[in-house]
Amino acid sequence: QVQLMESGGGSVQAGGALRLSCVLSGDTVRRAYMSWFRQVPGKEREAVACSRRSGVTVRYADGSVHGRFSISRDNAKNTIYLQINSLKPEDTATYYCAPVVVCNDYSSDWKNANGYWGQGTQVTVSS
Repeated sequence: QVQLMESGGGSVQAGGALRLSCVLSGDTVRRAYMSWFRQVPGKEREAVACSRRSGVTVRYADGSVHGRFSISRDNAKNTIYLQINSLKPEDTATYYCAPVVVCNDYSSDWKNANGYWGQGTQVTVSS
């Protein structure tokens, strides 16, 4: 069974930075396209970044995440990361990772490949 464990969230002031981690078990990150998502209460979960299998090719959702978010992976540790710099209050959300069916130029295509979600990690940014 696939399990996802996100960590690294916290409460920070605007302008700060966080590094989120996601450990995948029950599958191999090396074989998977992986993505980070975020969700605020009352809104749909949105994909913010994805990484292809090698980790060399990455994509970011349009909008404010570009230039501030950086996705990376360590296949040996079965872990993906999301570095978030210059945090803004609108980044406040619960962040999740998941294997996705594709990692292309359209974030709306980055759908969860198996339906599993972890518990997420909360990021709260104060102004």
